[in-house]
Amino acid sequence: MALTTKEALRGFAVSAVGGAFLALIGAFATTQIPLPIRLAYWVGLCLAGAVVGTGVSQLIGREGRADARPWLYGALTVVGVTLPFTVVVWLVSELTFSGHLRPGALAIYLVPVFIVTTAMTGLNFLVQRRPVETHAAPVGASGPRFLERLPAKLRGAELFAVAAEDHYLRLHTSRGQDLILMRLSDAVAELEGIEGAQTHRSWWVAKAAVEGARRGDGRATLQLKGGVEAPVSRAYAKALREAGWF
Repeated sequence: MALTTKEALRGFAVSAVGGAFLALIGAFATTQIPLPIRLAYWVGLCLAGAVVGTGVSQLIGREGRADARPWLYGALTVVGVTLPFTVVVWLVSELTFSGHLRPGALAIYLVPVFIVTTAMTGLNFLVQRRPVETHAAPVGASGPRFLERLPAKLRGAELFAVAAEDHYLRLHTSRGQDLILMRLSDAVAELEGIEGAQTHRSWWVAKAAVEGARRGDGRATLQLKGGVEAPVSRAYAKALREAGWF
């Protein structure tokens, strides 16, 4: 899944702010460099890193990793950016501050590039984190595999939500509730075919079940059919609101 224009611009904004911060604190012994040059150096490198990072994320493939497996996605992104971008930083730094290239200095830049790349990747993940979504099945397609797991008394019911409780999942349906032994991440994978989303780290909600929403203490709660209330995490609230959930 490709980055949207809004996501890309947000990533560049985070990188620019991060670069300005590194310049202001004189990161990695750059305090002796005049501030205007530091700003151009750090902001320029961070924006260039954002370009490389965007390309790496597309090569890795964002689908499934950024939300379901964030540590794997983050690690692959950091490694994928650090290795080639160390060469870029070496070239820019050596030509800017030394006036010539010192091949032996290349290794010196590896750790600083790794540290900055890790920090920027983490910031971008927090800023751009989106809920895991499931989508309605095409006409004529078979139903979601997850529905086959419903206990006999719930078969044929409309599924409103799935909530994790320890090692179990509580099923909220039009015929009542029940528990099954399963991980939420596995359940969400099998819920493809129903339009819905993970509104919280422990909740998946069917969009058709949402009847309203209420807000309090800076948090949102979705009101579902059957009187069920599902929490919305702050990390997902903006994306769900933009998608018209509330």
